[in-house]
Amino acid sequence: MGGTKFSVGLVDRTGALVLESRVLTPRGLDAEGTWAALKRLVLEVISGANGDRLVVCGVGCGGPMSSGSGEVSPLNIPAWREFHLRGRLMELTGFETFLDNDAKALALAEGWLGGARDTSNYVAIVVSTGVGGGIVLNDRLLEGRLGNAGHIGHVVVVPEGRVCACGGRGCLEAEASGTAIAAITGGEPAEASLDVIERSGALLGRAVASVANLLDLSLAVVSGSVALGFGDPFFMAARRELATRAKLDFSREAKIERAGLGATGPIIGAAAVGWRGLFANGSEAGASSWLPAARMSSRSVDVSGPGHDSASKGIRP
Repeated sequence: MGGTKFSVGLVDRTGALVLESRVLTPRGLDAEGTWAALKRLVLEVISGANGDRLVVCGVGCGGPMSSGSGEVSPLNIPAWREFHLRGRLMELTGFETFLDNDAKALALAEGWLGGARDTSNYVAIVVSTGVGGGIVLNDRLLEGRLGNAGHIGHVVVVPEGRVCACGGRGCLEAEASGTAIAAITGGEPAEASLDVIERSGALLGRAVASVANLLDLSLAVVSGSVALGFGDPFFMAARRELATRAKLDFSREAKIERAGLGATGPIIGAAAVGWRGLFANGSEAGASSWLPAARMSSRSVDVSGPGHDSASKGIRP
């Protein structure tokens, strides 16, 4: 769930997308109205399972959020503030339900089947209505205190720049997201001029350089409707800026590439969150066979019942 669309699908343990349905993210509705739109979509997809055994519900949602409580407050879904998304989905589906940030979910998907399959240290970035990120270091998905690690959209790229939805100024999201581009140009991102496209790409490259210098990353895989829609000029500008600003011996080889899974990355990422949760809990025999085990073994919280705490402890098979 993000600021552009709600997408629900069925994904098997090999990562094959069996069924998907989506709607544009509702606008102007309250929390319950927004939930009702998602509920209809979930029930529609479950009804299309055609006898397939469903075992888990994995969720990727825009942040911030509290992974421990299952509450979400996505900046680009203003109707949901401290909304108990995980609990509502568990009640609706009857399945164990695991929740994470949508860009962190993308990071899992890209490390499983996408452009970061052979990489142990990388960041996955979504440039769409907003800008999000998920970071993998030494094959471990970074979590942070409340599960919000990786918010590259709130790295400052223009000091004293535009006011961001987070309350700060000059964040990457405030300068290069679809929302920001629409506000700056007065038109849709698809209508942006080459100058706007290249500026957005350069700002992304600036943020990636900061992260590469800070965390010793070798790769940024980038997805999202804005980035993929802008195409080569955007990515070329990002790479030029990265090369200009990442000059340390360990960061100068860092690369920016298109995400390998394209538009399917977010929904496969949500599935990865679910499978990862089952593995951490030991709830499904063989759940570890589909994803590099180390990437599954960061903290995950069980939602099978009140008071049941299963924060994983670096579990490996």
